[in-house]
Amino acid sequence: MKTTVPDQQETTGVPILSSQNQGWENILVEQFQHPAGEGWCHFSDDRAINLSLAPRPVSLMQIQGGKTYTALYGKGDISVTPAKMPFFARWDRDDRYLQIRVASGFMKRVASEVLERNFEHLELLAQFQTRDPQLEAIAMLLLAELQQENLGGKLYVESLANLLAVHLLRFYFATQPRVAIYESGLTQRQLLQVLEYINEYLSQQIIKLADLANLLGMSQFHFSHLFKRSLGIAPHQYLLQQRVERAKQLLKQTDRSIIDIAFLCGFNSHSHLSKQFRQLTGITPKAYRAQ
Repeated sequence: MKTTVPDQQETTGVPILSSQNQGWENILVEQFQHPAGEGWCHFSDDRAINLSLAPRPVSLMQIQGGKTYTALYGKGDISVTPAKMPFFARWDRDDRYLQIRVASGFMKRVASEVLERNFEHLELLAQFQTRDPQLEAIAMLLLAELQQENLGGKLYVESLANLLAVHLLRFYFATQPRVAIYESGLTQRQLLQVLEYINEYLSQQIIKLADLANLLGMSQFHFSHLFKRSLGIAPHQYLLQQRVERAKQLLKQTDRSIIDIAFLCGFNSHSHLSKQFRQLTGITPKAYRAQ
């Protein structure tokens, strides 16, 4: 039976949640919910990962690269779409999914940093329906961060974006290179250099992963890996701990308002400080000051 495809007209739904205005760089993360329907989609310069969040399986038909695919899509099923590859999709019931779009320039930069080679053409292999627990875990962490309105901070999102890019390079490209993982951590001198930098700029809301990695002349992926091996926690976790520790000092040693202390410690609001403070200490800043 021949499949009838309507004239090509791109259909873009309005996401329930989007990282568009949260200042995330290199990746766009959006959560969608659509009633039964159909539409064309085309990503001009982004790789796209779609993770199904549907509570009930959805019958999906997709035409991509001259081939027709059909499957019952359930929660956890993943599709991977290369840049510049339009596709048509038709689904039979309410569909919910998370879409992550990764900029091509970012993929090339990560490839050159991590593999120490220049890649002019990175060929991503299309996947219609696959299961990948690691990729799903990264996607769900990004979704959680999206739902909490960037509560973990930009450093955390950048770490997840680099982890995602390296995972794609290792498992979803035509040439799957071996990514070297160093067993040792940072040297004492390197670690002190990074910790002093974080302490000096702690009041700034944005401390970029790239800035920390550039201090030591290494890729963001390898820096994150070595930092965690050295201290046992990720860079974004250490940064959060230090922000809260400085807030503790200011709460006890000064009479500044909690909103002022929030800004002095790099938090973007009173509520942001309160959530993170309570998460790490079990009490609110106000209760801590009263002790």
